[in-house]
This record gives sequence, structure tokens and C-alpha cells, in this order.
Amino acid sequence: MADTNPGKLQLPQMPQSYWRESVKLPSYPKLEKDIEVDVVIIGGGITGISTAYLLSKQGLRIAILEADVILNGTTGHTTAKITAQHDLIYDEFIGTLGEENARLYYEANRDALQFVKQTVSEHRIECDFSEEDAYVYAQWDSTAEKVHKEAAAYAKLGIDGGFVDKIPLAVPSVGAVIMRNQAKFNPLQYLTALLPIITAADGVIYERTTAIDVEEGATPVVITREGWRVKAGQVVVCSHFPFIDRHGLYFARLHAERSYVLAATMKDSYPGGMYLSADNPKRSIRSVGTAAGEQLILIGGENHKTGQGICTIDYYESLLGFAMRQFKVESFPYRWSAQDLITLDKVPYIGPITSGMPNIFIATGYAKWGMSNSTAAAMIISDTIAGRDNPYRELYSPQRFHPNPSIKNAITQNFDVAKQLISGKLENVNKKAEQLQPGEGAVVTLNGKRAGAYLDDQGKLHLVDTTCTHMGCEVEWNNGDRSWDCPCHGSRFNYEGEVMEGPAKQPLTKLSGE
Repeated sequence: MADTNPGKLQLPQMPQSYWRESVKLPSYPKLEKDIEVDVVIIGGGITGISTAYLLSKQGLRIAILEADVILNGTTGHTTAKITAQHDLIYDEFIGTLGEENARLYYEANRDALQFVKQTVSEHRIECDFSEEDAYVYAQWDSTAEKVHKEAAAYAKLGIDGGFVDKIPLAVPSVGAVIMRNQAKFNPLQYLTALLPIITAADGVIYERTTAIDVEEGATPVVITREGWRVKAGQVVVCSHFPFIDRHGLYFARLHAERSYVLAATMKDSYPGGMYLSADNPKRSIRSVGTAAGEQLILIGGENHKTGQGICTIDYYESLLGFAMRQFKVESFPYRWSAQDLITLDKVPYIGPITSGMPNIFIATGYAKWGMSNSTAAAMIISDTIAGRDNPYRELYSPQRFHPNPSIKNAITQNFDVAKQLISGKLENVNKKAEQLQPGEGAVVTLNGKRAGAYLDDQGKLHLVDTTCTHMGCEVEWNNGDRSWDCPCHGSRFNYEGEVMEGPAKQPLTKLSGE
């Protein structure tokens, strides 16, 4: 077999998102006092910032609380396609949700795209926004049949698109379904342009401020880890996994998946368009124009449940092999990964968290399509707070339940959680911390018990208890991103044990090597 990497191009040693490198992000203070606002928003990603922008325009005083720094979560690690083409879903949705709901889902994401386009134009935001056709392409005849069914669903729902025999991109295909006039952009350039609009309207933003609980009532109070209190008429939880879940309702209705992205420079000219393979393993392809006038190609895919799967660096290597086979790659300057939450019926949960808490909202479960769904969430929640009707409110309601496919998926997911919980406790660990090389992490045996160990590049050993602080599952080492990932509900911790992704609120317990 011919070597697909004759020049032995290397991946970057550490993951780094191009989006976060492309902008100079402002910094904001940590909350160090009690405050009162009209609406408090938990989470400084695209949902939180878009919602704050819309509510600020309504004259409401907003506070955003971000546990880390703004735009460092999934928003900063996306492929940034703004599209209603979310893989082959519309034929499926017609069967599981009904034709009317399938049409509403398309229209909600179409309207979200138009909102972003209008906002970019209104504020003259330089964010590499451009309209592109989107394609889901088939590589095998068996998959082409599914693509034809999706094209028929487009026709039934009135979607501008349909089946095409060929795609502009030079990758093997036997047909595709096209959705015309979708878009791509640089999400961080877009969102950083909205931040001064929010603060100019007396909105406040706090970083490194972790919300851990909400006191319910007519005027809820958000409590931070340091004990500060934020009183507000409405609370909007945009923290990816809802950090409040009184009865474990959402833990049973969401599961977390990771996927991976390489940014490549190439000798080839890019033909335009955004692409997603209908076959597995998934391959997502789009271009990015940099400020220096260069062009990067983003190649994504290789999704798996968080904390499960093969050695995570191998997913990056798989994307590298695909890129080298299909394109004339010169270098791979960036690599990163993202985490997405998926609901039982693949439609996000947007709205009041329960019927008994009408002033506490959640927005979560975007699967891998957060740029459009998050914008739809901001529009739905801001309309609801303002007392306006929104045609998509019932479709996205967290209180909905569709027996097909929700019951089957709930059983499958909860069986998997139980399996991971038990297998982690019974795992036989033979490795010792002293066997680690610099930059290596692993589950090890420490004083006869399971522990997590990471030896940093300076030779310092970091030891943590591998029991997730959320519900007690055992975390696994993610060598591609140097993190501890929970296979049950997707919580992630850095090598020092600090929380990177919820639903966990507390860090892993640090251990002594003595």
C-alpha cells in the first residue's frame, strides 16, 4: 500500500483551535459581590452571548456568568457551519416527529441563519461570513439510497435543494443531497463584536465564576462556588449540560459525544461548498479564510461517546490519513476537539427547565449543529421572556416526549451508563505512576487503589482520584486532549482535576504520591 504521508507531516503537539487564535478576546473580572439583574445567563458561549444581545436590545439588564473564560467551550471548537442541513435527518424526522414538526425544525434553523446574516450586516461585522451550498454525500450505493430518501423529504418539506449526481469537491461520491444558500463564518469574530453592545446596555460579564445552584422562587437566586448571590427575575442556563437537575431528568435524556477537527493548508484550490459524508466514519469539510489572506481547510469527524473509544490521538491520525489521501496537504497548523450533547429524539431542549420552574430556562442538546440551534434558542428564550409568541417553542420544549424513538434511546443510554459505572469499578489496573514518560497520562495503581496520573513536560507528577464527582463513574485518560473524561455523562477534567465540562460541579480529588 502506498504511503499516504510520504513527507511525514506532523500533528501539532497540543490541541489548539484556530478560532481562538484568530481573535483577541477581551477579559472580564470574577464576580466578588452579590448583585441583582433582570436576567442572569449561565454560560459564555454562543447561546449565552446571543441571548444576552437580544435581551439587552429589549432594555433588560443582563449578567453573564462563565465558569472558565468566554468562548472557550464548544463555541470555540466548532466547525462553524450555519446550516439547517444536519446530516440525513429530515426523512427520519418525518417518520418520528411528523411532517409538521420536521418542517418547523427546518424553518427554525433557516430563521436562525437569516438572523446571523442580518446581524452581521447591521453591525458590519468582519467575520468571514459567506453563503455556501451544503452537501451530504454518499460514497457507497447502499448509502445513496438514504440520500435519495432525504432528497424526497426536502421536496415534501419545501426545502431549497435536492439530489445531485456530483459534488464540486474531489472526493469519491455516488451522489449527494444539496441544501442551497447555507453559510459559514468565524464565530468568535462574530460574537466578540456583540460583547461591547451588551456591556454598553449596562450588561455585565463575569469570568471564572462557577454557578453551582439556584434558589427557586418568583425571583430566583443563582449561587456561585464562592457563595456570591445573583438575584434575577429570569435564569437562563446555557452551560452545555444543565448544572441544575433536581431529579436527574436530563442526565437520563442526554449523552455526550466528542469529535475532532484538523485545520490544513493545501496546494489544491478549494471549489467552495460545505460537505459532510453520509457514510461512517463521518467526514466534515469546509474552508476558512484567514486574516493573512491564506486558506485553511477544516476536516472533521471521528465522533464517539465521551470517555469511550480507542486511544484519542488515533482519531486525529485517522483524519490526517484521510486528508493526505484526498488533498495535497502542506501542513496541519491546528487540531482541536469538541463535545456535543445529544437528546433522545435529536431535537434540542430549549425552554423552561420544568413546568414548575417557568422562570428558569435551559438550552442544550444541539448535537453537532450548535451554530444554528443556539441562535434559534436565543430567539425562542428572548421571545418567551418578552411575552411574545414563537412558532418553535413547543417543538423544542424540554417537557416534550416522543415515544418513538425516545423510549428505545433512553433504555439504551441508561444501560450504557450502568455498564460504564460497573466496568470502571472492576477494571484491573497494572500500570504504575513511575512508568510514565513526560507528557503521558494514565490510570495507575497507587497504594493498591485506582488513581489518575499525569507526568507533565517538566517532570511534575499530578495525581487525582478517578471517581467522577458527578455520579461516581470512573474517568478515563484522554491522551489527545490531555484530560480526564467521564464515560457516563461526559464530565471532563484537566490533568490537575479541575472541571472543564459539566455536569460535574466539583473537581476531582487530588492525591498525594506518598
